[in-house]
Amino acid sequence: MPKIKFLITGGAGFIGSAFVRLAAGRGHKVILADSLNYAGDLKRIKGLGRKCVFYKADICDKGKMGSIFKKERPEIVVNFAAQTHVDRSILDCGIFLKTNILGTKVLIDLCREYSIKRFVHISTDEVYGDIEKGKFREDFPLKPNSPYAASKASADLLVRSYVRTYGFPAIIVRPSNNYGPWQYPEKLIPLAILKILKGGRIPVYATGRNIREWLFVEDCARGIMQVIGKGRLKETYNLGSNEEKRNIDVVRSILDIMGVSYERIEFVKDRPGHDIRYSLNSTKIYKDTGWSPKVKFNQGIRQTVQWCIDNKDWLFSKYSRILRLYSK
Repeated sequence: MPKIKFLITGGAGFIGSAFVRLAAGRGHKVILADSLNYAGDLKRIKGLGRKCVFYKADICDKGKMGSIFKKERPEIVVNFAAQTHVDRSILDCGIFLKTNILGTKVLIDLCREYSIKRFVHISTDEVYGDIEKGKFREDFPLKPNSPYAASKASADLLVRSYVRTYGFPAIIVRPSNNYGPWQYPEKLIPLAILKILKGGRIPVYATGRNIREWLFVEDCARGIMQVIGKGRLKETYNLGSNEEKRNIDVVRSILDIMGVSYERIEFVKDRPGHDIRYSLNSTKIYKDTGWSPKVKFNQGIRQTVQWCIDNKDWLFSKYSRILRLYSK
C-alpha cells in the first residue's frame, strides 16, 4: 500500500489506538482527532512522537473538525469515534445519539467538502440484533436491540444514504467483540480482570449464557487496514474471528489463567434487551482482501490477562468510575 495521510477520529480509544499504532508503524502519516472523553487516553499511543499529529476535538464540532480538514488535507478518514458502552446507553442514550449519528454526519459532510478519497466507518455486529442460529451476512436487515446499537445502525444507514445519493466513497466495517490490551474496564474481559486483581466479585448478567464472537484488537486493526487497501468502495464488510464463547466461559477462562476460584463469579440481574448471540459471516472480507485473524482466543486472552497484570496501575486508575457505573 502506498503511504497515506490518514485522519483517524477516536484514535485515542481502544480500537482506534490499535489502528493508529499499526498505521504509524507502517510509515503512514497519521492525524489523530479525539475528544478525550472518559474512555480516551493518549497513553495508548505514547511513543509515536512525530509519526502522529494530535488534535483534541469532538467530531460533533464542525468548526473545529473543519479547521483540521482545511489544515491537514487528509486523504482517507477512518471513523472510530463513538460512544460504545451498552449499559451506559440504557441509562441515558442522549450522548450516543449526538456522537454516533450527528458526529458521523459532520464527518461525512466534511469529507464531501474536501473530496476525501475514502471514508471508512467503523460500526459493530450489534446493529444486526441477535441471532440464535446461523450467522449474519452483510445484506441482513438491521434490527438493533439497544440504544447504543440503534445509534450505530442509524449512522450506518446515514453513510449508506450518502453512498447512494451522492456517490460518496465510503466503506462500512462491522467488527465482532474486540478484546486485548488497553481496553477500558467497563467491558467484560478487562472488568473481570480488574475485579480479580482488586479482590472483588465479577458481575455476570443472568446465567452468563449470552454468546459473543471474540476478536483480538490487533487482528481487527489489521483487518481494517486490509479493507482500506483491498476492499471495494461502497461496500460493507463483516470482520469476525469465528471464535464464539459464552460470557460465563470467558470469565471462567480468566479465572483459570489467574488461578482463582469460580466462587468469585456473581450472577446479577440481566440487563434490559440483552442480545442472546452474535455471529458474523466474514467470508466477504476473506475473499476480497485476503485477511484472516492470527490470534486465537486462548492465546489472546492470556496476552490480555498478562498485560492487565503488568499494567494494573492504569487499570486501577479507572476503578472509581467503574464503581459508580455499577452502583446504579
